Amino acid sequence: MINRRLLLVSGAAAAGLAWIGQRANAAAPAADPRYRLTPAQWRKRLSDEAYAVLREEATERPGSSALLKEKRAGIFTCAGCGNPVFSSKTKYDSGTGWPSFWAAVPGSTGKAKDTKLGFERVEEHCKRCGGHLGHVFDDGPKPTGERHCINGLALKFVPGKA
Repeated sequence: MINRRLLLVSGAAAAGLAWIGQRANAAAPAADPRYRLTPAQWRKRLSDEAYAVLREEATERPGSSALLKEKRAGIFTCAGCGNPVFSSKTKYDSGTGWPSFWAAVPGSTGKAKDTKLGFERVEEHCKRCGGHLGHVFDDGPKPTGERHCINGLALKFVPGKA
C-alpha cells in the first residue's frame, strides 16, 4: 500500500537523482576548442566556488557578490575564459541579491531550457567556454524586459570603457 509519506519520499528521491544526473555534464559545450577542458583542468583554472557555479551550475548565496555594488563603467567578462558577456551600461539593481543586467553583449551568451527545479527556466551560459552564468527571466526593465540574473562568481569586472 502506498501512503503519502512513501509517495513524497519517492518523488524527492527521483528528483534528487535526476538533478545529480543532470549536473554530471552541466556546463554547455564550449564553442571554442581552447576551452574544451577536462574537469581537472577547469579545477586548476578556477576557485572551488567558481568551478561549482561555472561547471556544475551551482548558485551563489544571494547578496554575497561584491559585484552587486559595482557601479563603475566597464565590462563584465566570463570568469572562466574572459569572454565579454555584459556591459555596465545594462546593469541595474533588481533587488534579487544577484548582479542583474537587461541585456548581454550580443552573441556572447547562449540559452538553454532548465527544468531541474521542476519548472521551466532559461539558463544562460558563456558561448565561448560553455560556463553557466545564471538565468534569464522576463520581468526586467525596458527596453528588453529581460532580467539576466547572474552569479557574481561567474564574472570578472574589467573597469574602463563599457
